[in-house]
Amino acid sequence: MPPSDPPSVVFAPDSFKGSIGAAAAAAALAEGWASVRPDDRAVLRPVADGGEGTLDAFAAAVPGAHRMPVVVTGPDGEPAEASWLLLPPTGDAPEGIGVVELASTSGIEFLGERRLPWDAGTRGFGEAIAAALDHRVSRLVLGIGSSASTDGGAGMLTALGAVLTDSSCRLIEPGARGLLHVAHAVLDDLRPLPAGGAVVLTDVTNPLLGPSGAAAVFGPQKGLAPDEIPAVDDGLSRLAGLLPADARAAGAGAAGGTGFALLSWGARLVPGAAEVAELVGLPEALAGASVVVTGEGSFDGQSAAGKAPAHVAALAAAAAVPVALAAGRIARDADTSAFAATASLTDLAGSSAAALAGPATWLRAAGAALARSL
Repeated sequence: MPPSDPPSVVFAPDSFKGSIGAAAAAAALAEGWASVRPDDRAVLRPVADGGEGTLDAFAAAVPGAHRMPVVVTGPDGEPAEASWLLLPPTGDAPEGIGVVELASTSGIEFLGERRLPWDAGTRGFGEAIAAALDHRVSRLVLGIGSSASTDGGAGMLTALGAVLTDSSCRLIEPGARGLLHVAHAVLDDLRPLPAGGAVVLTDVTNPLLGPSGAAAVFGPQKGLAPDEIPAVDDGLSRLAGLLPADARAAGAGAAGGTGFALLSWGARLVPGAAEVAELVGLPEALAGASVVVTGEGSFDGQSAAGKAPAHVAALAAAAAVPVALAAGRIARDADTSAFAATASLTDLAGSSAAALAGPATWLRAAGAALARSL
């Protein structure tokens, strides 16, 4: 009889936010697994939910993807080097697909320890989208996690041709500060969507306004003080009155209200983890797999609500493939019943500080531990 094919192991982690991207995490897990089971065939399908690491996930999983360098206006108003990703042509996208990530153009990571709650903006994200449109892509995929600002996507819209002015018809200032005075929105020169439209990847379902809106829920992460939230919420409300979208729509509050601006442009918001998994070919990879390994930085009680590992686990269950989890930490309230085996980097390293200091090292250790367990 001919020898059977070696077992196929799919590595499909999300990024471990703040420490290592999804693509590097997948590679480290695969290296650790191979140290125990060298004959298994590794298939890397890093995933993302629209935030940090989305671009890297596509670049690692889609053959023929090309990074397209671009200099944009960073969230602090300074020039910043960034890139968008060109995916190869498909039947329904003959000119290719442009993937643009807010995190790598207008993300909070650009600011380091700084926070600019009133002045940070999304202009750079819009400039990268414009660069993809200039390339005449057939379709856009936009990831909108990890925003530095609460500008309602005003900076992005401005970069795409919108004109936002105050009651004296003067251009508003960048950031949330400008929303306090916005009175007019002229959209006549707003660039059109590409022929195949734009999908927006997000794991956030918050509306734009109110106690569960962009300012109240996410503003503090970006530096807003509690007594500043009502003013920013009012500014977002002023913007909402000028643009053609429903401020109550699920996801309108994502990325400081950038979700709302993209709805106004005509884009479609979708659950990020599911869309990325489909686009990187995860279902097809699982069809021939013996096991799948997923993971993220912190697996807790909220991880089942739209996060990437939960979606990977659901796909694996549908394909009758065992799934394992590697996480920076596994909280006590986490439901791990979907996983055949788990590994915590914090437990392996002895502390969260040690795990954060050497994520690749401890991901390799986790990959080896899971290989022995399974």
